[in-house]
Amino acid sequence: MSDRRCNLERMFVTHQVSLFDVAVTGPQLGELDGTVRRRTLGAGAWVDHRPGWISGSEDLFTTLLTDVPWRADRRQMYDRVVDVPRLQCFYDATVPLPHPVLDEARRALGEHYRAELSEPFTTAGLCYYRDGSDSVAWHGDTVGRSRTDDTMVAIVSLGEARALLLRPRGGGESVRYLVGHGDLLVMGGSCQRTWEHAVPKTARPVGPRISVQFRPHDVR
Repeated sequence: MSDRRCNLERMFVTHQVSLFDVAVTGPQLGELDGTVRRRTLGAGAWVDHRPGWISGSEDLFTTLLTDVPWRADRRQMYDRVVDVPRLQCFYDATVPLPHPVLDEARRALGEHYRAELSEPFTTAGLCYYRDGSDSVAWHGDTVGRSRTDDTMVAIVSLGEARALLLRPRGGGESVRYLVGHGDLLVMGGSCQRTWEHAVPKTARPVGPRISVQFRPHDVR
């Protein structure tokens, strides 16, 4: 069986819908002011967490699952080419986002963090973790200005909750967040330069998760 066929077949995994996250009126943004909890990590880095920012997020998850043109990428790993263990799609500032609530979310985040960021969020990178064998290794988003400057990456998590870990760059004790079902997590300050983050594989049976990462211009 070809790698491409395996990737396509794995897209249609069983998803256990959360009855607490289904809304008749569709997905809705919650408040940010007074609801976001900040954790100072050190070395100028911080993380904001807002559980359940998007209510009715199951509707959004289903729409993105079917409407986004998911891509299975491959990359060079030492002496061989391997599959990237997740599906991806990137929307630059000129491409319409696949759901109106994502436009609303990007505007709301830009407004909330205007005083600290001093610029809008412009792009959206989407990752589809089909099951527990999909993951992303330890890394920082250091392509572009984030290699030298403080910035922010705002992540909206949809579908099944997965662990997102952060640790100081070079190793050290990790910080764990369980994110899914409309949760918001924002990494700010020096976080991309001085800390790393990862979504590890898990042998535990888990359903699919979609991660939406909003970034400013020239940050990847």
